[in-house]
Amino acid sequence: MDSQERSSEEAEGAKERGLVYVWKAGSCSVTPERLLGLSGKTVLQASLGTNHGLLLTEGGEVYSFGKLPWRSGPEELCAKSPILEKALLGQHVITVAAGSFHNGAVTEGGVVYMWGNNSAGQCAVANQLYVPEPQPISISDSETSPLLSVRILQLACGEEHTLALSLSREIWAWGSGCQLGLITTTFPVTKPQKVEHLAGRVVLQIACGAYHSLALVQCLPVQEMKPIPERCNHCSQLLITMTDKEDHVIISDSHCCPLGVALADNQPENHVFCPSLETLEGKSVTSSQSEDCQKPLVEEHRLVALESDGASVLSSNDGQEDSGISSPGNTLFTDKKEVKEYLISLSDHTLNETLGKNPSQEEQVSACIPGPPGASTSALNSLVASCASAVGVRVAATYEAGALSLKKVMNFYGTPSNDSGSQSGSGSPGPEALKDSREEQVRLESMQGKKSSSLVDIREEESEGGSRRLSLPGLLSQVSPRLLRKVGRAKMRTVALTPTYSGEADALLPSLRTEVWSWGKGKDGQLGHGDVLPRLQPLCVKSLDGKEVIHLSAGGHHSLALTAKSQVYSWGGNSSGQLGHLNSPTTVPRLAKVCGDGVWSTAAGPDYSLFLADEEDFQPGLYYSGQETTENNLSESNSTKSPVLLLSCSKIGYISNVIAGGDNCLILVDKNIMGYIASLHELASTERRFYFRLSEIKSQVLRPLLGLDNLGNANTIQLLQEMASRFSKLCYLIGQHGASLSSFLHGVKEARSLAILKHSSLFLDSYTEYCTSLTNFLVMGGFTLLAKPAIDFLSKNQELLQKLSEKNEENLQLVEVLNALFFMPFGRLHNYARTLLKLATCFEVASPEYQKLQDSSSCYESLAVLLSRKRKEAEYTLGFWKTFPGKMTDSLRKPDRRLICESSNRGLSLQHAGRFSVNWFILFNDALVHAQFSTHHIFSLSTLWVEALSEEAGNVNGLKITTPEEQFVLLSSTPQEKTKWLRAISQAVDQALRGTSDLFLYGAGGNVSRQEPPISRSAKYTFYKDSRFKDAVYDGRWLSGKPHGRGTLKWADGRMYSGTFRTGLEDGYGEYRVPNKALNKDDHYVGYWKEGKMCGHGVYSYATGEVYEGCFQDNMRHGHGLLRSGKLTSSSPSMFIGQWTMDKKSGYGVFDDITRGEKYMGMWQDDLCQGNGVVVTQFGLYYEGAFSTNKMMGTGILLSEDDTVYEGEFSDNWTLSGKGTLTLPNGDYIEGLFSGEWGSGIKITGTYFKPSLYESEKDKPKVLRKLGILAVPPDEKWKAVFEECWNQLGCESPGQGDRWKAWDNIAVALTTNRRQHKDSPELLSRSHTQTLESLEFIPQHIGAFTLEKYENIKKYLIKACDTPLHPLGKLVETLVAVYRMTYVGVGANRRLLQEAVREIKSYLKRIFQLVRFLFPDLPEEGSTIPFVATETKGRRSFCSGKSDSRSESPEPGYVVTSFGLLLPVLLPRLYPPLFMLYALDNEREEDIYWECVLRLNKQNDTALLSFLGVQALICFCSPNSTTFTPADKLKVIQQTFEEISQNVLESLQEDFLWSMDDLFPVFLYVVLRARIRNLGSEVHLIEDLMDPYLQHGEQGIMFTTLKFGAEFSSL
Repeated sequence: MDSQERSSEEAEGAKERGLVYVWKAGSCSVTPERLLGLSGKTVLQASLGTNHGLLLTEGGEVYSFGKLPWRSGPEELCAKSPILEKALLGQHVITVAAGSFHNGAVTEGGVVYMWGNNSAGQCAVANQLYVPEPQPISISDSETSPLLSVRILQLACGEEHTLALSLSREIWAWGSGCQLGLITTTFPVTKPQKVEHLAGRVVLQIACGAYHSLALVQCLPVQEMKPIPERCNHCSQLLITMTDKEDHVIISDSHCCPLGVALADNQPENHVFCPSLETLEGKSVTSSQSEDCQKPLVEEHRLVALESDGASVLSSNDGQEDSGISSPGNTLFTDKKEVKEYLISLSDHTLNETLGKNPSQEEQVSACIPGPPGASTSALNSLVASCASAVGVRVAATYEAGALSLKKVMNFYGTPSNDSGSQSGSGSPGPEALKDSREEQVRLESMQGKKSSSLVDIREEESEGGSRRLSLPGLLSQVSPRLLRKVGRAKMRTVALTPTYSGEADALLPSLRTEVWSWGKGKDGQLGHGDVLPRLQPLCVKSLDGKEVIHLSAGGHHSLALTAKSQVYSWGGNSSGQLGHLNSPTTVPRLAKVCGDGVWSTAAGPDYSLFLADEEDFQPGLYYSGQETTENNLSESNSTKSPVLLLSCSKIGYISNVIAGGDNCLILVDKNIMGYIASLHELASTERRFYFRLSEIKSQVLRPLLGLDNLGNANTIQLLQEMASRFSKLCYLIGQHGASLSSFLHGVKEARSLAILKHSSLFLDSYTEYCTSLTNFLVMGGFTLLAKPAIDFLSKNQELLQKLSEKNEENLQLVEVLNALFFMPFGRLHNYARTLLKLATCFEVASPEYQKLQDSSSCYESLAVLLSRKRKEAEYTLGFWKTFPGKMTDSLRKPDRRLICESSNRGLSLQHAGRFSVNWFILFNDALVHAQFSTHHIFSLSTLWVEALSEEAGNVNGLKITTPEEQFVLLSSTPQEKTKWLRAISQAVDQALRGTSDLFLYGAGGNVSRQEPPISRSAKYTFYKDSRFKDAVYDGRWLSGKPHGRGTLKWADGRMYSGTFRTGLEDGYGEYRVPNKALNKDDHYVGYWKEGKMCGHGVYSYATGEVYEGCFQDNMRHGHGLLRSGKLTSSSPSMFIGQWTMDKKSGYGVFDDITRGEKYMGMWQDDLCQGNGVVVTQFGLYYEGAFSTNKMMGTGILLSEDDTVYEGEFSDNWTLSGKGTLTLPNGDYIEGLFSGEWGSGIKITGTYFKPSLYESEKDKPKVLRKLGILAVPPDEKWKAVFEECWNQLGCESPGQGDRWKAWDNIAVALTTNRRQHKDSPELLSRSHTQTLESLEFIPQHIGAFTLEKYENIKKYLIKACDTPLHPLGKLVETLVAVYRMTYVGVGANRRLLQEAVREIKSYLKRIFQLVRFLFPDLPEEGSTIPFVATETKGRRSFCSGKSDSRSESPEPGYVVTSFGLLLPVLLPRLYPPLFMLYALDNEREEDIYWECVLRLNKQNDTALLSFLGVQALICFCSPNSTTFTPADKLKVIQQTFEEISQNVLESLQEDFLWSMDDLFPVFLYVVLRARIRNLGSEVHLIEDLMDPYLQHGEQGIMFTTLKFGAEFSSL
């Protein structure tokens, strides 16, 4: 038997962590016994009930031990060894909780299992007394649809209830009693319900006592504070009252709800608040268990307000408004006597004690991490405001100062926070008792000193008690101006000390911004609200606000709260001394007196408490406070006067967790293997001590300093506030880390989970930010400035300062003490590095943990070295400012400016300086300063370039300094000095360019500076000398002292350029704005620049409303461009598109005068119409001829809409003057002299002729055939557009240039335009990336030119013309724009048809010239590409009926023409305006044709074929196709002929050879049946633009057939 036990013990010792030890509570000298039977498994968590316990192992298994009455097996009723809960195998439990007689477990998936005693429904199972095995329970949120299962994180179990904390941080409850916090009176609650009162809040932790509940809740951000209601939600009493007395106003917020909850609407009469167990199980229980919650209500009525009475329990004699007890929709007391009896019965046994004893809170400064303002603050301020508006302007004028000073008034006249609500709403015995209580309060206040300086945070905040009375004597008129200034200053400085809570830090580390909420039975004051009333809903324990509570423990009848500063607040029953202080109970939290260096874990039992505290050797010490039993006589029991250290526990090992429950205590112990556990405890202990020390500095040093007068100018105060704010942020982070380490020691203790490893950036950034603000304050002489106003404070607290700063030297200057005190936190970085290194030695060198710990240690050590260097730099700079001439100090001294070196030792001089000149060079981290006598100049390092000059004559040891506007040479005395200055300047420039000197490269071992800063960089600069850029600010890229690259330039007069620069000038694409002060608008240009001037294509929007889009040169419109003047609604809208020269219209252009309805198409010179041109009007007039100075002057032709024609001399617009010929529509004409304006009467002297008198038709004048002779030749039109394209290809004149250079320019243009328009998706959508990339490749042609190569060129041209980013695509787009501009609108005149056709032919010829330049292998116009035998398939000849492999072309090959190559690209874009002209020109013929078509189509096929002289054949159909080019249209005709032949051959079933006599009527039939609109216009278009080589082939014959068919149809 002994050998079995020995082997079991050896197995147990295999694991050295999570060892379980237990002992009997009350025995302070008994050595804990090891709990065996776990087979060496590591225990992570334990929980104790009254007579049993639960253990959770590392593998997620659950063991039970102790008395287990719910189990069926008799051998397991009292399990001395742990028993595995087999029902939970495979579930991987993450947390367990034990109530008095029931248990709970939560799995990794958030599922809750319950088992044990279920008499009160605490296992969430209905109608079952016991639950023998773990059983899953369902928790679902009824507010979601469909119902969603709620995942649970944490459990807490009491005597008769269970609480669960969900993943969404909400509380769910089940069981019995008011401690559930539910809005119900029906118990037991077997279905888990949400505690709605805390819904929407972030709950961090829950704890259950026997009959009360606690919750740790994260504070709401200030902006999320809910509006304060006017009345209590439970009893409808006014929360704040105001009474206007004769000479003062009394404001009171002394309201404490006696009920704490509103009951359910359907509450039956005489129903209890919390049913006893007798209701549930039929068993009787003592009244002490349920008397708090069993006070019945008498009747069900609506709200009945109680009348005021002098002796009333609920009213006071100082003007407070009467209160009433109400619960909307529930039973109310109808008699004041009943109310009094009810309230007195609830608290009569503790009322006198509560009123007589007013325990004082310890003086705790919460290190400026206040909770959000309470409800009373906002409501109080709003009430003061309304009071001020009611009583007069004097109050309103001093409201702010009064509201702030009220806080001090409240502190003196108000009830302390630790007796909240005991005087009002809880059975106050009357005015005399109230007076006595107030006198006792004043006495206690005088003993404690003013609360405003002892109980508040660093900032002045209101007392948080429940009963407050404040007065505004004399309508606030007695507030002195000095007090107002002081209060205002204090308010301003509050911001600096309120820590900036980082959302990231609060998400990754435990939050310190917490509140404690409690509910349930409060007979022993365990709720902490200052009374003994029960609470049916959670209520905030106001006296713990701002105390940074991080953990809660709930015992049988008492509660414990652990703070981040390792202090414990306790309240509730104290019969056995379990509170750790006086023997009497307390209803408000008080500080427990625990020895040691700080408590970091607590546990609360039925009548005792356990405290785990740090000891000097970092090994945790366990303290016990409560019932104590002597060893000799176990029947005797005493209470500990103060917590007692259990020495026997400390000898076992490092305690990681402590658990209390019933009569037993339990601890989890770790053995210190290789020093790993010891190092972790050392890190946690020193971090908690460090936080306490930082908090002391903040509360006892920083707060008084901020409250001093005459701290200096606003800049000094701002720097002090910034430094204090950063200190507060760092302090808060350290507090969070301390709390995190405490939780870490409770868990698995894996090194990779340490916060300083996992979230190292939080710590590194916080230390760096604090160092920056502190050194800035030091450089500006902040500590020296503080010495004078703070001399009294520093002298009185010299010993404190030396203790906090650890400076014990004698005769130490106070400034040095302050300096050391605020630089003290940086030493902690070395501790981090050392501890991490010690932890690393516990792992194998090759392990990832070792590498991670080693790297992090180096990182913290490197930062410590860096910050130490920053401190030395700041002190060096401060010493320099003390010796620097005072005149320039103010202008040069900046908080973030550090001195690097200076030339006072004559080691550096200026080249070519005067003999008696004094030149002093000072290098800072952001600027190089050149000082001369009393003047100085500052050169920013971000725009400074330095280079060493070669050792030529006169340049020995020289350094060339280049700035945007100056360039000079510095000469050093020795080569060593030259090297020193070169390195110093280069490193300083490089550091300045990388953002900040405090930049720390995590993991890179510190700051690594480049030896040479980049030549190209981004920087901001203000010009001061350059005449063109004077006072302008440039922000962008630089190259060797000149703006180069993208940047923005802003002038002082409002001008702004944003775009690219080259060598200091605007060059490339950019945007330019010029303000027009007269019109209060901007001129806006977007386009290309060259050498500082607008050059290239751009869009200029004038402030007047005009918009020019086109080419520029030397800031002037030059080349092709479009000018829009005005809008359609303006007085003179117009549009010009054409050629410009030196900002004036010159060359060919089209001017559309929208107001007059005229369009001019002709030559310009100096903004005037000069030369030949054409004018058309909206009334159908047409003129072509000569213009001079904007007037029709010279020979011209004028046509009216009715075909009246005048050809002769003009002297002005539409004014005939001189010889001419007037031809009438009927052919008659007049020759002679004409004078007068057209349309207003013309004077004629001449001869009238009749055309019928001519002998033959050839003698008749053909005036209309002469149109176009006096117009601008097509090849002279739009020359600027083609010249621009040639220039883009690199050719000065058409066809003259290097072809390969042209292809390079195309590739550059594509790349540049694509990059330029990357932000224009609508443009790039037309230019897909693949297409653009394919266009950048040059098509190669090797060998003889074939038809395949021709097709490749054709495909390339189609792609190129589809994107405007290609030069050819841009050309085609511009030509389409000018064509439509010319022939759309007023330009849609039938007289312009031939001009439009000739213009297209000119386009084709000139584009063909461009194409042949790019593709020189392409044959000339009309050349033939020979066919390869395989390139043609045998095709049946249409006319001969024989198979023929040759083309219909008379030449043996394919004829190259500009029509065939380019018309498919160009014509579809020009088709709409061109066809409109054809339709207008053939309008009369088209009407006749269509009338004939409609008439003939009324006949059936047989009649129509008979009419046409064709035998009855099958019906033919015309192909339905949309085509544009003549070649495509001819193919459609050919396909139609082929389909006709096919149908005829199928009908005759024999070979058939067409003759024109047979073919023509059949084709005519097809044309008629096809009903083609505007067939005549289509025929004319084909005829005008058809390839010449097609006119004599097979397609030519077919087209001739179609043409005659169309003409015949019109007969």
